[in-house]
Amino acid sequence: MYISTIVILMAVALSNFIAKFVSSISKTYISLFVGIIFAAIPLVNGYILKFDYEFFMAFIIAPLLFLEGQKTRSILVRRKLKSIIGTAVVLALISAVASLFLVSQLFSLTLPFALILIAISTPTDATAMDSVSEGRKMPRRSEIVLKMESLFNDASGIILLQAGVIWFKTGHLSYARNFGAFILTAVGGALVGFSIAFVIMICRQMIIRTRFNVTHSHLIVYFATPILIYFAAEELKLSGIIAVVSAGLIFNGEMSRSRFSIPRYLSFFNQIVDFIADTMNGFVFVILGLSLMRIVIEGKPELTSTLEWLWIGVAIYLISLVIRYLYAKFGTRYSQIEAITFSLGGVHGAVTLALVFSLVKQGISTHLFNLILLTETVVIILSMLTPTIVFKLILNPIQNQEDMRMNKKLVREKMVEVGIEYVSKLQISPAVKESVTFDLMDQNRNTTLRQFLSQWLGVNSKRYVFTGYQAVEERQILMNAFEEERKYLYDLVDGAALEKAKYIYDVYSELLISESLVLDSYEE
Repeated sequence: MYISTIVILMAVALSNFIAKFVSSISKTYISLFVGIIFAAIPLVNGYILKFDYEFFMAFIIAPLLFLEGQKTRSILVRRKLKSIIGTAVVLALISAVASLFLVSQLFSLTLPFALILIAISTPTDATAMDSVSEGRKMPRRSEIVLKMESLFNDASGIILLQAGVIWFKTGHLSYARNFGAFILTAVGGALVGFSIAFVIMICRQMIIRTRFNVTHSHLIVYFATPILIYFAAEELKLSGIIAVVSAGLIFNGEMSRSRFSIPRYLSFFNQIVDFIADTMNGFVFVILGLSLMRIVIEGKPELTSTLEWLWIGVAIYLISLVIRYLYAKFGTRYSQIEAITFSLGGVHGAVTLALVFSLVKQGISTHLFNLILLTETVVIILSMLTPTIVFKLILNPIQNQEDMRMNKKLVREKMVEVGIEYVSKLQISPAVKESVTFDLMDQNRNTTLRQFLSQWLGVNSKRYVFTGYQAVEERQILMNAFEEERKYLYDLVDGAALEKAKYIYDVYSELLISESLVLDSYEE
């Protein structure tokens, strides 16, 4: 398990590096390709364990959905409750019923088996959707609805899958019982998530206001929360997915109203959350790439003996696409472009693959399992490739990311010049001036390796380790230089357009962090 996790994390790190060099391709796709390459290398592939559904759902998907929930304001969920129910419940049921009969008739499949195939392709993936629309301006309304749908429709897919498996095994399907089970697990899951998260929030806020507060312990509790809530809900036979999303909504309000109570902790917390979320997103798509490649490597008999899996997968995707378009166009009165983006935005990803592997211990024969696996693989690939191509044709690009990066770089360079110019006019110790100038240049990474090594040797030989008056002088000059840089950014942002203001504020934020590091080193 440990070696397997380390190998996958190395794949995530590698994909992040590659993404910096190949900015024209979404990082999600790069993670997918790296996973494929790792699986194609026998030595590396041998160190990675087989897909574990329970581990994946509890330790990867649950925390990811929890973080997505925390990014979403609960008031937005209340406002969009009608569309959430419409997409996560009504649309899911309409798609399931229509696809069920069409697919079963087209390919002479039994209704229970067809329902299993349809149910697995019900959940949509917000992260995958972001990857296919990256760099393009999505219509705001369809973008919000797609994100809401992906947060809540996993539960619909799981309930439909359970109904399909029971129907497949027993030959009986109770509509009333299954619908009742869905309502119970969804509402019950939401209540469990809200309740546990609320209690944890109250306890944490009480501790924050006492002398017993330990910020690092809060972080441990925070990341353990979605895992514990998921297991608690699943143990009660409720929806663990909806439970963790609901818990995330509770924590969204907490963070926005307690951000200044422990500012250092919240700054550190935000960085850690971004790091964990980015790593887990990469983890998901590396695993997806690994799994897809292993399907090919293992040479499933169904892969070459018949192409039935291909045509079933294509049919499921196209039927779903048409139903989603009709629902958006005529059911919710979306504009043409909103309806198209909504229909194509139903992208499938790792959760769909996870549901396939959840069938391993459900008594499904090897032949049928392989057929399901290959079919859903087609659905996943089509749902990612189709919008990636179409969105580039029909959606306007967001401002060139490379232009934004260059503009930000120019702002930072000019800001650093202002700081260095201020220091150069001062009559101070040469060693202090050299040290401060290097620190200011380092804001823009405008220092060479030779300069760094010179500074490193100076620190180790105590040349740049200042004490007494020189230490106070160094700190004061740095703070004054930062103040000059801030004044420059103030003047620059005044009256600036929104897009320009964004990257100016970004540079300003980094400057404030630099100032806090100077203060921290002084306290030490």
